[in-house]
Amino acid sequence: MKKISLLIITILFVSCAVQKVSKPKLVMKYYEGFKKSDYQEVKNVLSISLIITEGDYLMEFTQESYYEHFKWDSIFRPVYKIVEVKNQGDKVSATVSVKSSRFEFLNNNPLTCKRNFHFKNGKINKIENLDCIDINWEIWQRQRDSLVNWVKLNQPELDGFINDLSEQGAKDYLKAIESYKKQKSD
Repeated sequence: MKKISLLIITILFVSCAVQKVSKPKLVMKYYEGFKKSDYQEVKNVLSISLIITEGDYLMEFTQESYYEHFKWDSIFRPVYKIVEVKNQGDKVSATVSVKSSRFEFLNNNPLTCKRNFHFKNGKINKIENLDCIDINWEIWQRQRDSLVNWVKLNQPELDGFINDLSEQGAKDYLKAIESYKKQKSD
């Protein structure tokens, strides 16, 4: 009986000592994982399923399928900087600046965007992409369209890279940018 009581007291003590991670801290850990190219750190703060919204566009992920997005993003060597994190009760709003080779090509580097993070059972289960405060969509679209049209004419084997969100799609995107830049400088 003494051993059982000691075991129960130990379990209660350990349970009380383990503190819940705050929501803003979970958001910071999420971006730390991206900064360090450590998907395990990202995965540790994600719910089993994740929804990302961008306007009316909705993307649903499992932790495994989100890994594909993580690999796609990593190809462009992003550098994330958290500008601001605000706890707003049931959600956290974050303003994050990111530099990458893709944004550099699109003449919007860094790109600073606001996002809302939602939680379920102490994990991130939804990310709402709100607005990007310093983006010039006109320049972005002109650069993107110029690249897509150039690829169709000059490197048709890479055509479709713009809609391919796989790791290979990102590699093709980067290859298209490098080839385009090289051709323009010749």
